[in-house]
This record gives sequence, structure tokens and C-alpha cells, in this order.
Amino acid sequence: MTSVAMTVNGKAVSGEVEGRTLLVDFLRNDLHLTGTHVGCDTSQCGACVVHVDGDAVKACTMFAVEADGAEVATIEGQASADGTLSVIQQAFQDHHGLQCGFCTPGMVMSAADLLKDNPKPTETEIRDYLEGNICRCTGYHNIIKAIMAASGQEMPAIAAE
Repeated sequence: MTSVAMTVNGKAVSGEVEGRTLLVDFLRNDLHLTGTHVGCDTSQCGACVVHVDGDAVKACTMFAVEADGAEVATIEGQASADGTLSVIQQAFQDHHGLQCGFCTPGMVMSAADLLKDNPKPTETEIRDYLEGNICRCTGYHNIIKAIMAASGQEMPAIAAE
């Protein structure tokens, strides 16, 4: 067992993990932050996206010990302290960018990373960026609309793809 300590959603946390413990498992099982989902365990679906030291990371591909000393942000840390949704979360709600909700935490975290680096992305840039996130329900149209709205842009129509 190895000791790990990190800051998760602004709070110092620590624990004992095996060297093979994935970050997603530490977050879900040890810290009980179950908003980060396990969809594939192969880095294909993006349901486990979190931010580590400000960068989007698929938590199923990172060991918890690799995050030792890091700043980690999960979907649980995106809303304000008073429970008010973030701009991106609100846009997903307003534009129906979710259906079953399983992929939504990863989509929101990926969108936040995209908008951090590219505050006014085009539809094509959003589609390219979300290539590593799979949604089996929405067809992506409303997700793209939500991200465009969160960036302060409106889209009258999105091409069917």
C-alpha cells in the first residue's frame, strides 16, 4: 500500500492505495465521488474525464499514485458552493445536452477544458475535441448547442452528422 495525498475539488484528501489503483477507482471508492463514471476502462468513452492540475485526463488511464500532490477537479466541484450550476452545467440543462446522463459528467469536464483553452470554439472544433467522449443517447447535437451557448455563441442549426 502507498500513501497518496491530493487536493480534490479544493479539499485536501489522502488515502492508502495499491500501486495499481486507478484514479477513477480512488475517487469513486475511497472518496465516494461517484459522478466520475466508469464506462469502458479502456480510455474510449470519456465518462471518467476529470481535471488534474488543470488539464483534462481520463481517470481510468491514470493511477492514483500519479496524482499524488496534484490538484484534481471532478464534476462534483463544478457547481458553486451554494449549489448554483456552472455556466456549462446550466447550458447542458437549458439545451437538453443530456438524456440518460451517464456521459454528462465527462462531457461537462471536457467542455470546461475546451473552453478554458478556446473560449469561442467553432462547431467543428467542438466536434473534434469531443472525439474522445461517447454519448449513446443524444446524437451530440444538443451537446454541441450547449457548449456553444456556454461559450456565449448561438447556433441556429447544426448539421446532421
